[in-house]
Amino acid sequence: MKALNVVFATVALALTAGIAQADVRPDHIPGLIKSGEITSFEKLNQAALDKHPGATILDTELDHSYGKLVYEVELRDSKGVKWDVDLDAKTAEVLQDKQDT
Repeated sequence: MKALNVVFATVALALTAGIAQADVRPDHIPGLIKSGEITSFEKLNQAALDKHPGATILDTELDHSYGKLVYEVELRDSKGVKWDVDLDAKTAEVLQDKQDT
C-alpha cells in the first residue's frame, strides 16, 4: 500500500510540475516584450476585442501552446456569452476563437 501511495504522489507531482511550466512567469514578461518576442498587451487585448466588439475582458494569460507563446483572453460579449480567444503573442494573429462552454 505504501508503494502505491508513493507512485501516486510521484505521478501527481510530475503532472503538477508540467502544468506549472506551461505558464510564463510574470517576471519574464518585461524581458519578452523588450526583446520583441511578444507584442504589447494593449495590442493583444485590442486584437481580442476586435473579434467581439463591445465585449469585456475577464481574464488573460500568457502561455506556451501551439509551439509558441500564446496570449489567451477570456471575454464576455454584450449578450453575456463567454469567448476564449488565443492569439500569437508576437504577431497578435488570432489562433483560436471559440465560445466557452
